[in-house]
Amino acid sequence: MVKFCWFNLMPWPDLPDDFRESNRSVWVDIDSRLFDPERANEVYHTYMDQLEFADALGFDGIGVNEHHQNGYGIMPSPNIIAAGLARRTSRAALCVIGNSIALYNPPIRVAEEFAMLDVISGGRLVAGFPVGTSMDTNYCYGQIPALTRDKYAEAHELIMRAWAEDEPFAFDGKYNQLRYVNCWPKPIQRPHPPIYIPGGGSIETWDFCLDHDYNYSYLSFNGYKAGKVLMDGYWNRVAERDKDDSPGRAAFAQIFCVADNDAEAEKLYAEHILYFYNRCLHVYPGFADAPGYRTIKTIKAGVLSQVRREAQRKFSILTWKDLVEGGYVIAGGPDTVREQTEHMIKTLRLGTVFSLLHMGDMPDEKTRYSSQLFAEKVMPQLQHLWPELEGDDRWWPTGMDDRVRPEDGLDHARRPAVKPALDEPAPATPPAIDGEG
Repeated sequence: MVKFCWFNLMPWPDLPDDFRESNRSVWVDIDSRLFDPERANEVYHTYMDQLEFADALGFDGIGVNEHHQNGYGIMPSPNIIAAGLARRTSRAALCVIGNSIALYNPPIRVAEEFAMLDVISGGRLVAGFPVGTSMDTNYCYGQIPALTRDKYAEAHELIMRAWAEDEPFAFDGKYNQLRYVNCWPKPIQRPHPPIYIPGGGSIETWDFCLDHDYNYSYLSFNGYKAGKVLMDGYWNRVAERDKDDSPGRAAFAQIFCVADNDAEAEKLYAEHILYFYNRCLHVYPGFADAPGYRTIKTIKAGVLSQVRREAQRKFSILTWKDLVEGGYVIAGGPDTVREQTEHMIKTLRLGTVFSLLHMGDMPDEKTRYSSQLFAEKVMPQLQHLWPELEGDDRWWPTGMDDRVRPEDGLDHARRPAVKPALDEPAPATPPAIDGEG
């Protein structure tokens, strides 16, 4: 089955109208006075309510991710959000896409926390291991750009060994030296949860996914029409490496806006999508690609840098018509959205769709309206596009059949206290008399 994951970036919804003119970047050095902690109390709960609503609607997964010092996504710790969702959802996979593992010191922390999430959720975790944006890893967290991928590779090795090995072991790496590695708890899914590697088109990421049979997740906001160039490159690489071409190997993020008809979609959603492109994607070019962050092979390929330069130039001037016709956004009535989404899934050969149904400053009622229409009138007709995925669980969790459900936990939590019964002392045994017994 094609998997649909309802994904929430958790953007800050109150960036001012002149944000682009008065702020150099939405990332790294954004004015922290724009963040209101008391307002954020409501914002976080609204976003988490939406993720729980997506679980109730029947989405296959609900997704969160990690970013730092920005107004694009106020989620520096996706594991905290996922922990709350693990207790209050029962069916959808928890797609943490993901933890930027090169930033953790030591990375065993990721192994432990992901294992906890898998256990609490009853084996529903999808574990994402992004390298991380240059803004996050190099500028916010100060990692040396040229060492980021090397640190990433060592972190990955440590995490996978920690999950796989049953006996304590010593780890003597270039960046991490641990006398005792003994991961408690271990994940339910063995040898490990499905691994998704978010990428923006780096060739090395393709090979890393193919080396380990991980899902390659292309996350961009250029839309499915522009994404085809990079996805074609990925599938060509799959063929060159003589790997099977299961659609389960690929995921893609796409913005959707669903209404009763195409005209209503523009009226309901245009202002919020334009808020996202104009403000939430306003990144200072000097932060986007630190020297040394890209590998020589990717730079020589040239495709990625061309796409990025063109996208940044356009984001501030795109109109609703540009966004829809260019495939940045799939929007309209259910039939329009369904037809275009089917085309996207088939031409990009996708096994997983990260469905972005909340964007920018979109209010809760519009988000729920669009999400429900998508779940009821779009998703059911597309889930069986790839019959070859039936029974292929390499890239999706199955979960425990008898896992604890949140309603069980809530009922237990709300049950009134009852005085426990006191243990009655055991009756004394009379002493044996000679000749008896």
